[in-house]
Formats: sequence, C-alpha cells, structure tokens
Amino acid sequence: MWLVVGLGNPGAEYAGNRHNVGFMAADALVRRHSFSSWRSKHHGELADGSIAGQRAMVLKPMTFMNRSGQCVGEVARFYKIPLSNILVLHDELELSPGRLRIKQGGGHAGHNGLRDIDAHLGHAYWRLRIGIGRPHDKALVNKWVLGDFAKADSVWLDPFLDAVSLHFHLILDGDHAGFMNRVTTATQPPRPKKEKPAAISGGEATQDTDKGSA
Repeated sequence: MWLVVGLGNPGAEYAGNRHNVGFMAADALVRRHSFSSWRSKHHGELADGSIAGQRAMVLKPMTFMNRSGQCVGEVARFYKIPLSNILVLHDELELSPGRLRIKQGGGHAGHNGLRDIDAHLGHAYWRLRIGIGRPHDKALVNKWVLGDFAKADSVWLDPFLDAVSLHFHLILDGDHAGFMNRVTTATQPPRPKKEKPAAISGGEATQDTDKGSA
C-alpha cells in the first residue's frame, strides 16, 4: 500500500496559497480516482482507494506545515507503511511553475514541512517537487510562498494538476521518467512546425535549363 501525502496549511485563508499546491494535488488525485470521502484521523484528513489497481491512501496533515511530521508519522506507523512507499507532494521554490521532479531522500532545503517529516521518519521517503518559482528578491520569498496563485495561473495550474492525477499511476509503477514525460507533454504547448522550403516552380526550372544550353 502507498501513502501519498499532500502538504499545505489547513483553513480557507490558505487554500489558494502557492505553499498549498501539495493539498491541491492531493485533492486532484482523490477526485480523479474516486477515492473515499475525506475523514479526520491521526491529526489529518485521510482518503483511501486505488490507483490503477494499487491500493493507496491520500493524506493531508491538518497540523499546519511546520508540524506535518507528527501526522505523517502517526499514519505511517499505524498502517505499517515503509518509507519506500511514502510519497510527499510539496511546493518547490527552485523549480519554475509547472515543472516537477521526483526524488527519494535528500535534504529538506529549508522546507518546514519536509524538515518536520525528516525529524519524525528520517529521509528515505519519496518526494514529488512541484515548482512554484521564486521572486527575484529573497526578502519577498515568505510573502510569495504564502501568497495566492494569481488568476492567470489557472491557465497552466489546472491542466498541470489534471495531468499529474491522470498519469500518477506511472509513479507507483516505478516509471518516473514516463510520468514526467507524460505530464510535460500534456501541459506544454506544441512546438511550431518547421515550414518546408518552397518548391521551385516549373518556369524557373525551364529558365535554368535554357541558361545551361546557351
């Protein structure tokens, strides 16, 4: 069984924050794959179901971001889920909006949610890093992260979350490259086709022939 954890802060005032894109991805998964209704358990909201035949639970910690590990640790221990079957969905400042990366283990890079999960479980779980970009001024990082996505962001955010949920089964199957390629293909605009060089007209060909025989 897999435990998929979306990170964010509870409450309507945080719902649209860039920091809550993990919650958004978790909601998209539950909708796409017809999971059970959310139920309150272990200081979080938990839904269960299956993705392409693999049993999974989706968790949204309700302990606020900097205490995410308390909730994730309780669920992992209660259901005896190994770290190799835990995947955390979280926002990533170092990736451009709409970009993503998958990795197992590593540091928390200052992300408070990951920092607390590391403290409760260790580092060997999987992470799906969802890019939100970063402001040019470091002093604005906190405001940026806790600020809402702009209305214009829905142009890329909605299709992106839809593609992540649609192709998520590839992650569970271990096909990480396939997952990333599918999401990228579904969310990036098609490349413009190269125009073929214009064909030489019949009249121009006749002129060349005439010159050659003169």
